[in-house]
Amino acid sequence: MLLSFRSFNLSQDQGCGCDFSSSGDFDPTETVAFFQGEKLPAPQTAFAEAPSEVLGEASAEEKWIEIDLSEQKIYAWEGEEKFFESLLSSGKWAPTPTGEFRIWGKFKYAKMSGGRKEINTYYYLPNVPYTMYFYKDFGLHGTYWHNNFGTPMSHGCVNLPTLAAEKLFYWTTPVLPLGRNYVRASKDNPGTRVVIHN
Repeated sequence: MLLSFRSFNLSQDQGCGCDFSSSGDFDPTETVAFFQGEKLPAPQTAFAEAPSEVLGEASAEEKWIEIDLSEQKIYAWEGEEKFFESLLSSGKWAPTPTGEFRIWGKFKYAKMSGGRKEINTYYYLPNVPYTMYFYKDFGLHGTYWHNNFGTPMSHGCVNLPTLAAEKLFYWTTPVLPLGRNYVRASKDNPGTRVVIHN
């Protein structure tokens, strides 16, 4: 599959407002979240450990993710074989970048905040599950604050149903070391390729 991509330039107010100092641990003291001017409960319990069944069995180099913004869908590929697909919600208040990227870090839980209260785009989202960053602070992640997948709803990140994000989190590389809740890609543990197009 051959695709052409445009370069992507960020202004300082775009992005998901992520906290990169995170250990990826669940924070039980965070009980409240905000999205689109609404107060809602944050997750109160951590998710179970890695699922026993992980998507596919291909090598890390054969795995790649395709995100189709026009269809609002994500696909997990192993070479030319599609193993998984799901609806998603991409950028509404800021664009989701297009191009080819690699996952540079994975955090089982992350905190995200940003937007502006005066125009009703403020959000504060603790314990965002299964976050996979692919470009600066843009990531794929689970979503507990809306269920409107198939429609743009984010500030540039790729919102996924939490079960879909969990499957991808454990399928993608870099591989999460046993007993850790975060990992950054390295030469020996590179990130899965992510291709995003309109």
